[in-house]
Amino acid sequence: MENSLLLSPTLNTASKMRSLCKIVKSINKEGAKTETKSRTQEKRNRLSLLQKCELHPDVNLDKFEKLTKASSESPDMVKKWGESFDNLISHKAGVDVFTRFLRSEFSEENIEFWMACEDYKKCKDDSQLPLKAKTIYETFIEKEAPKEVNLDFNTKACTSESMKHPILNTFDAAQNKIYALMEQDSYPRFLRSNLYLDMLHGRPHGCSALRRRSRSFTFNEFKDAQPDFSIWM
Repeated sequence: MENSLLLSPTLNTASKMRSLCKIVKSINKEGAKTETKSRTQEKRNRLSLLQKCELHPDVNLDKFEKLTKASSESPDMVKKWGESFDNLISHKAGVDVFTRFLRSEFSEENIEFWMACEDYKKCKDDSQLPLKAKTIYETFIEKEAPKEVNLDFNTKACTSESMKHPILNTFDAAQNKIYALMEQDSYPRFLRSNLYLDMLHGRPHGCSALRRRSRSFTFNEFKDAQPDFSIWM
């Protein structure tokens, strides 16, 4: 009887410890459930926001609030830009859009040189030709010029020789080379760009990229997610 009385406090203590462990375990489970649900809900909210923006391109998100509005150019005119490079750069709005595209590729010096040559050929005062020619040459053609265009050696040499006595066609050879470069290289990429396709279909620029972001978001956000089995314990 005496031994039973001595063991009773120990048994009571062990029982209390087991009860305490159950309570702690229960609290941990509830905390894990809450945290997991919170993470899942946050991801769902973010995904829902992007999907809404996809369905309604005018949604004001900070990241996309600077998207340009759809071009005022008619769809027929924009479509003509896709028929030939000459149609594109013979239209002022076409030149502006193409310049924006080249700027995104860090090659805007090509269209700027071509436009400078067009302006040069309109000069009606022969006395101004030397100064205008010098400006164009030093800006776009001479070695390490601030906006040096990509010309072959022979074209550069011929242009340099013509600089001794500038005339209206001094830059014709160089301009034709850059025209061909843009037509064969940059123009096909422009036609495949979101900038042109959005204008062609009357969409605010950036919608195509936004839709791709929405789809990639689902994969990127959840590809590393690991199942939390603790919530079932």
